[in-house]
Formats: sequence, C-alpha cells, structure tokens
Amino acid sequence: IEIGALHNPLETPAGAHVRYVDRMYAEELREHYPELNGLPLVDVDLRDDGEQLGTIADGSLDFVIANHFLEHCQDPLRALSNFARVLRPGGIVYLAVPDKRHTFDVDRPVTSLDHLFRDHADGPGGSRRSHFEEWARLVDRVDEAGLESHVDQLMAKDYSIHYHVWTQAELLELLAALRTRLALPFEVEVLVRNEHEHIAILEKGSE
Repeated sequence: IEIGALHNPLETPAGAHVRYVDRMYAEELREHYPELNGLPLVDVDLRDDGEQLGTIADGSLDFVIANHFLEHCQDPLRALSNFARVLRPGGIVYLAVPDKRHTFDVDRPVTSLDHLFRDHADGPGGSRRSHFEEWARLVDRVDEAGLESHVDQLMAKDYSIHYHVWTQAELLELLAALRTRLALPFEVEVLVRNEHEHIAILEKGSE
C-alpha cells in the first residue's frame, strides 16, 4: 500500500501491485486541497485512516509506503505500530520525512521524543490545538489578532497540517526508540538524506 500519495505516488517496479490508501476519495481530496486543482491524483482504493489502517489485515502486506505522511500523523508512534502490524516478517516500510530546516517548518521547534510518547500514552487530543496554533503562527504567519479564528477554521476543516517536525538527529532518535521503547521488530536498513528530506527503509523482523 501507499498512504497519502495524492498527486505524487512513489515509482514502483512494473510487477508491483499497489493499493492507494487515503482518508478521502479523490473527489473529496480535490475539495479539501484546492491547491492541488489541475494535478492528477491517484485513484484511492481504500478509504482509511493511515494511522489506524483498520481495513488492512494483520501480516498481509509486503510493503508500506508512507512518503511525507509521518509528519501529518497526530500519533506517529501509533502509525508506525500499525505499519508493523500489517506487514509480514521481512516486510518493508519506505518512509520519506522532510527535514524541517529545509521546508516551511524552518522556524518551528523540533518535536521531542518525550512529546511523541506523551501523546501516544495520553492521546493526541490534548496537544492538538497547540499544534494548530504553532502552525498558524510560524507557517501561515497569522498575527495574534486573527490567530484564534484561523485556528478554529483549520480545526473545523480538519486540515492536514504537519503536527510534528524533525531534523535528521531527532528522526534517528525516533527510529531507535521503535525497538528500545516500543519493542517493534524493525531494523533500520537505510537512512539517507535526499535534499530536503530523509529516506528511511525499515524491515520487519520476526516478532
């Protein structure tokens, strides 16, 4: 599967069969993201929450592709746990995660590992508004007078912001914690910088 491919699906070998997962079908995505008008969107095969993957059976997949998806997750640890759940032993997660220093997130503070684990334990609802406020201030550059109204609009729309941001150092810390603190059977096979992003390839071992 590829989650959230929109107009930019990962190129795969000719023999690969990819099902595209998103929280909306293509027509709804066009309404939600008018900035993508005119761009060809993939046909969504499975309407599902990419963090939950509730429609995907345990141990049923060879690959999970999540390009520029993890930063949109309210609970990235839950998402990565579900990636492990749906993969067979030997299955691969292909991640591309932007480095905040080279994107519109440049002025935002990095997300700490403690923050991620707190949201994972307590639920992300407690910090959700603060993420939108940070986005409004430091990405959309809304002044204080219009801040609350802008945040209310984004939250009402359930707009898919970058909830969390990382540099390579924090991403490495997160990937290491998958084994040491979550006991997920992932080996980090590759972590490489690719211009403004980092590519991580994780392989699921035997549980």
